[in-house]
Parts: sequence; structure tokens; C-alpha cells
Amino acid sequence: MSSIFPLIIEHLLIVLAATAISVVIGVGLGIVAYWVRYVDKLILWLAEVIQTIPSLALLALLMILFGLGNVTIIAGLVLYALMPIIRNTYTGLETVSPPIKDAARGMGMNKLQRLVKVELPLSFPLIFSGIRIAVVNSLSIAVMGVLIGAGGLGYPIYRGIQTHSMERILMGAVPVVLMALVFDYFMTKIERRMVKRAASA
Repeated sequence: MSSIFPLIIEHLLIVLAATAISVVIGVGLGIVAYWVRYVDKLILWLAEVIQTIPSLALLALLMILFGLGNVTIIAGLVLYALMPIIRNTYTGLETVSPPIKDAARGMGMNKLQRLVKVELPLSFPLIFSGIRIAVVNSLSIAVMGVLIGAGGLGYPIYRGIQTHSMERILMGAVPVVLMALVFDYFMTKIERRMVKRAASA
């Protein structure tokens, strides 16, 4: 049983690394889509297209670029995580009340100041919701990494399938399910607190 803990840690590190990268890229692209009107549809469309590519096909393409190992699965997870983060960032910024934007403009704030001091803080609960979706999805998709030589909890599941061992399969599957439930639960609670705080501000 102790042999499963290093795999759990590795699985978490893969997901957290991918999430950190996808947040930087996704929020950045969401801001670009919000600021530059003529590229918003293009950015959202590209993110949707990536989301529709089957995971095995995408990992196979990425393997050509990055080879076998954790780098490839992290790249795949980043691409799959972009859609909810970009969409929620864009939607959150779009739905900030126009009078609030006008008030910030009337205070002499420039475009960047309005974004940093007003628009991003108000839209962050929705952005965080996109991050939550990305994390939960990544925890399950990361299992596919075993097929391209990556580490994590995909290994005991794959070995269990090969050896027809339900014990091995459960050894990998149960921690993934539990982690997804735990992350979703706690991140949902944080998200609700953010919404309440934003509503009372």
C-alpha cells in the first residue's frame, strides 16, 4: 500500500504544474479576448476545438513534439484546461457592471488599472470556477499519461487491466476519484465564499 503514495504525489504534482501553466495562459488569453474584440471569437473557437480532440489523439500528437514522459501529459492537460479558464475569464470580465467600469474610468483609471483594480477582482469568482473545473478534469485525464510513459496513478490502473487485477485497478482509481471529490468540494466552498464577498462588497 505504501507504494501508492509516491504515485499519488506524482499525480498531484503533474496536475498542479499543468494547472499553474494553464491559469497563466488561460487568464491571459481571456483578457486578450476581452480587450481585443476582433479576436475574441477566434480565441474561444480555438479553445473549443482543442477541447473536442480525443485525449489519446492529442497525446499522440504531443508525444511527437515532446517525446515520452511527464512533459507530454502536462502539455496535454494545459491544452484541455484552457477552455473553462479562458471562457470564464472572458465571461467574468464581460459581466462586470458597466456603471462600475464608468465609475473607475471617471476616477481617472487607465485601461490596465481598471483591469487590475476593478474588473479582475470582481470577476475572480467566475475565473476561480473555471480553474476548479480544469483541476477536476485534469485529475482524471492525467491517468492517460501512463500510455505515453508519464507517471502518476495511471500506472496501477493500466497494470491492473493488463493482469486482470481488480485490486490494482482500484488502487489507482479510488485515489483519483477521492482527490477529484475533495478538490471539487473545497474549491466549491471557496468559490461560494468569493461570490458572497463580492455580492456584499
